[in-house]
Amino acid sequence: MAGGKGTRIASIKNDVPKPMIEICGKPILEYQIDNLRQCGLTDITLVIGHLGHVIKDYFGDGQRFGVNISYFEEDHPLGTAGALFQMPELTDDFLLLCGDVMLDVDFEKFIRFHHEHQAWASLVAHPNGHPFDSSLLVTEILPPQEKGGLPIETHRVLQWMNKEDERIYYRNCVNAGIEIISPKLLDEVRQHHVPRHPETPDKIDLDRDVLKPYISSGMIFAYPTPEYIKDMGTPERFHETERDIINGKPAARNLRNRQKAIFLDRDGTINVSKGFLLNAEDFELIEGAAEAIHQINLSEYLAIVVTNQPQIARGECTFDELQRIHEKMETELGLHGAFVDAIYYCPHHTDKGFEGELPDYKCDCSCRKPKPGMLLQAAEDFNIDLSQSYMIGDGWRDVEAGKAAGCKESICIEANEPKALYQTIDKMLSK
Repeated sequence: MAGGKGTRIASIKNDVPKPMIEICGKPILEYQIDNLRQCGLTDITLVIGHLGHVIKDYFGDGQRFGVNISYFEEDHPLGTAGALFQMPELTDDFLLLCGDVMLDVDFEKFIRFHHEHQAWASLVAHPNGHPFDSSLLVTEILPPQEKGGLPIETHRVLQWMNKEDERIYYRNCVNAGIEIISPKLLDEVRQHHVPRHPETPDKIDLDRDVLKPYISSGMIFAYPTPEYIKDMGTPERFHETERDIINGKPAARNLRNRQKAIFLDRDGTINVSKGFLLNAEDFELIEGAAEAIHQINLSEYLAIVVTNQPQIARGECTFDELQRIHEKMETELGLHGAFVDAIYYCPHHTDKGFEGELPDYKCDCSCRKPKPGMLLQAAEDFNIDLSQSYMIGDGWRDVEAGKAAGCKESICIEANEPKALYQTIDKMLSK
């Protein structure tokens, strides 16, 4: 979809379509086409409108860029999805991109995810530094399905939160504007769509008319990734992306490449430890923790939380309440421009005899620190090189888990100490 006017970024360039704004000497759209070609995706249709001739003149039939390009030209605005219903060639599952987003993604992995879930639509989701003004996806998380296992993220989308919707606490799970869509979903829309604007019935909104109404089908899934995806909608974000490209960050974050991570304990490291944390209202960030995580976000490392939560096994906290606690953490981090790329938690405990305890979670698992199970699972999920990664926590269990996983270094900081995490991260990243 390459027809955007780019009104918010007009101060950078206002005489070309937004996807043709150059960054480091190359149009945003060309970066996307390079990324697609590298993943073997070479049949591309560009939906153009405003100043579309600029795009045609530059890309032509695509042969110069190693791809095959055709065009669908809107003679009047069709919304963000109207063109899809006028393109008879869309008879197979297809990848849909917004042409004004800077990205570098392992599309082959995304396609495998889509097929494995047999989805009507798969949506790329990622955390970012401004979730409060982004559309968010709420996905299904199930308790462990086998004794000693980790909680299961099914990736099924349960709810879509627009940025204008009322929110209290929320996961930083942002809809990135990259989808794989099945013709089955388009057929459903054709059968049931009632135009919101009867005077322009062919104008269709992707989010509000195609995706959001069909969440209840259970066939919409979110694909989480820490890869580089940045909306270029404002001059500030444009210049941030420019710096990132110069530093090689987009390509380095592609999951085809080995990643590096800083693993973080939660209680006493990120939030004030007051014994077992049992409800979201008692969650309190340690001074400097958000700033420390923001520093990780700007670096070449992923920020991944790995935390023991034995109060689940003890029957003192429910899975739903623990989810609220993590949502509050992500909400408060987001207000400081920070985010974590993933959260792993162990709900198990070996000790017995607690009133209300859950027998299924009383076991000697492989994920409870000092065992390395959570770190090993993260390494598998995100192609992490543990030998180039760090573990930071406030206790011996954290240190030993990092060592057992093969981390480059395990660091113990003083629990609840203001700015301890920030100072540690600052020193680490300045080496």
